[in-house]
Amino acid sequence: MQRLHSRVCTSILCTTLLLSGCTSTLVRDEVKRTAGLEGHCSGSEWVDDSSIAVLPVPVVAFVIPHVDLRNVSSEPYLNRCGASTRVINRNVSVNRLACMPAGLTRIITLGVWQWCPARVTWSADVLADIPQPARVSFDNHGNQQS
Repeated sequence: MQRLHSRVCTSILCTTLLLSGCTSTLVRDEVKRTAGLEGHCSGSEWVDDSSIAVLPVPVVAFVIPHVDLRNVSSEPYLNRCGASTRVINRNVSVNRLACMPAGLTRIITLGVWQWCPARVTWSADVLADIPQPARVSFDNHGNQQS
């Protein structure tokens, strides 16, 4: 009974440690501002986060570092919410949990290429437009026109 309990605890600990490294945060604002907000923007999307070996030689590629084929960054997703000067309370994260079963592609290609479907999730608050001050026009003599 003690061995079973020990194995279960070890399995849970290993799974927790393994899955905790699957999500990475690209942007996270610690300051939460709520005044002057126009709305909230959020969404998620699947992206291809595949990688290829620096030296694409079969079998050797298992021990060679890999380079990402596409750079997953926060800008394209936050730009969907509006101009960067109007977006606050930003949070963009990439979940690579689906890369685990897709890791078979690395075995099939003998280490050269790995397909990795990743889930990008973003959220942000959008500030309201700042009202522009009324413009005053003047004629050629410096007199104010109505």
